[in-house]
Amino acid sequence: MRVLVLGGYGAVGALVTERLRADGHTCWAAGRDPGRADRVVDVGSPESGGFRDAVEDVDAVVNVSGAEDPALVAIATERGAAFVDATATHAYVAAVERLSPRAPVLLNVGLAPGLTNLLAADAHPHAPAGAAIDLAVVLGAGEAHGAAGAAWAYGLLGRTFPDPATGTPVRNFTRPSVFALPGQGGRRLYRADFCDQHVLTRDLDRPVRTYFGLDSRPLTVALAGLTRIPGARRLPTGLHLPGSDAWTVLARAGERVRWARGHGQSRATAALTAWATALTDRLEAGVHHLHRVAALDDLPEDMPLTVGPASRSTVR
Repeated sequence: MRVLVLGGYGAVGALVTERLRADGHTCWAAGRDPGRADRVVDVGSPESGGFRDAVEDVDAVVNVSGAEDPALVAIATERGAAFVDATATHAYVAAVERLSPRAPVLLNVGLAPGLTNLLAADAHPHAPAGAAIDLAVVLGAGEAHGAAGAAWAYGLLGRTFPDPATGTPVRNFTRPSVFALPGQGGRRLYRADFCDQHVLTRDLDRPVRTYFGLDSRPLTVALAGLTRIPGARRLPTGLHLPGSDAWTVLARAGERVRWARGHGQSRATAALTAWATALTDRLEAGVHHLHRVAALDDLPEDMPLTVGPASRSTVR
């Protein structure tokens, strides 16, 4: 495939580009910096920033730039290019779902959302009717991230979102639940507005809730405190925080638990996104989500992660 990667020299984008090229695809990194971009594109100005010309000869566009503009999707698919987006923002996903693209669009393709969707879909058939599925996302606080990812996480502080099952307002980093995580024991995690829970609640026809934490317990507690402080989301980003690069994602459906873990969430997100990009070659035009077109057992063996066997929940 011929693939254009928006943000292709960023923290995740450079790894996506690397992975796609290793898999035999022709790949161009796109962005504003002419010193690092193969194709100079201003994603903040889809109509005038060179994007139309950049997608003229590509089979797929991968967006890991942090730009969340449905116009990018519309322009790319009008020209017959598939569009793959690793966003975690529900409002943007909902806006893209309202489009009628002329080529495939694939969403929920990274670590969370993405791998979380596959874990939930795998656990779903084994849960009692009507039982909720709880997703746990624990990321390593010590791994360096791109500016867009850090800004996204800080932007959740103090904000509320509608519970996907009830519509009740939920403040990010509140309403804790305890999970038994592999190798970590019980961890108290907090609700967070990842788009996986919204899409899965609709598609699986049961409540799905996403809970978030960092590998550092004190920093996770700090998030729960900061979310009640006005203006906390304007705190400076780019700080080096104590912690590791270890991550864990888990789906708990009744008594059944499925989990995956690894080191380096950027590398795992990039590998999952690159794999998902190749899936678009067989998809019809329209908006798709990863759990609708692939299953947990479809993951390639060379993924930089470990998927654990199904087990029973020991902590509720």
